[in-house]
Amino acid sequence: MAKKQRSILLLGGFFVMLMGCKQAKKPQPVQNQETIATVTYATGFTIKKEADFTVIEVTAAWPGADNFKYALVPKDKLPAMTFPRDAYDAIIGTPVEKVVLTSTTHIEPLKQLGELKSVVGFPNTDYISSPEARKLVNSGQIQDLGMNDVLNTEMVLEMNPELIIGFSINEENKAYDIIKKAGIPVVYNGDWVEHTPLGKAEWIKFFAPFYQKEALGDSIFTEVETSYKQAKALAQKAKSKPTVLTGGLYKDVWYVAGGNSWMAQFMKDANADYLWSNTEETGSIGLSLESVLEKAQDAEFWFNPSAASSYSELTEANPYYLQFEAFKNKKVYSNAIEKGETGGLIFYELAPHRPDIVLRDFIKILHPELLPEHQLQFIKPLQ
Repeated sequence: MAKKQRSILLLGGFFVMLMGCKQAKKPQPVQNQETIATVTYATGFTIKKEADFTVIEVTAAWPGADNFKYALVPKDKLPAMTFPRDAYDAIIGTPVEKVVLTSTTHIEPLKQLGELKSVVGFPNTDYISSPEARKLVNSGQIQDLGMNDVLNTEMVLEMNPELIIGFSINEENKAYDIIKKAGIPVVYNGDWVEHTPLGKAEWIKFFAPFYQKEALGDSIFTEVETSYKQAKALAQKAKSKPTVLTGGLYKDVWYVAGGNSWMAQFMKDANADYLWSNTEETGSIGLSLESVLEKAQDAEFWFNPSAASSYSELTEANPYYLQFEAFKNKKVYSNAIEKGETGGLIFYELAPHRPDIVLRDFIKILHPELLPEHQLQFIKPLQ
């Protein structure tokens, strides 16, 4: 695939800057004094604070992606600043007031930052589960823009947002290309590429500078980090280490979580014996039914088998599931049971930003004596 071309049009914000420069005092060159903001767990972005603006560099928008660099400039300073023509993929004035989101994982950070009101569009709004965001959908503030890979560009251009927070699995997105050529910045977000629970949650620090709320973003993440570490420490007190199977069949292939995946990290931190923990994959591993049966037929717990919400649905999907001890003992749990009012999966919207609650769910299931009062929120038993 051809590498993504850097846009040499400096987008709507830059045109505003040029017009402002004609009327303002002599443009001030950007300052080079910088500090690097702390990003501890996330590996897909960095933040640098220059004297007059912030630079966010996204280093993993998708696997194998080029780096993208964005300059976030306070709106009151933007007209009086100049930038080298090819230095940034986009220059955005802050705080942002109109934004289009493209993944449900973008909803929760803006909710926590108190900025859902800035969202004006989203592809396939049925996927949104947040009650607060659904009110905005129902009132017409958040408009449905079709599907992400075939985004309704006419609607986007008409609403003229200040930027789009883009989700993409590769560089080929014709809708984004059209939008960028029209002068609307597309800022890529790669939270889904992260392999650790706290790494995903730390992406709230990516969103915060667009609203000049860095301190709040740091504070929110610190609370989640502290809570997660407390839960992890509690799990180490367990007297047993149950064996765990993950995934299920898709057609003729069984996909289990790789040993360096998000799910495997949860199992490790919950003090479980995950049967594929010694593998190197960061995503899923495709296996035959026979190999899974050989290795995990006697596994004590089974997580996330499919979209099924009951044992009868699981049996209908494939009668071979009956051979697993976790099925026989009714110890199968799923993250696909809790849904929003229009069918969106709550887990995929909220859980990446509350890994501390997810970890407590796993601890409650695997070591119930450690958290007797905890109520399961994301991971629930099949009916």
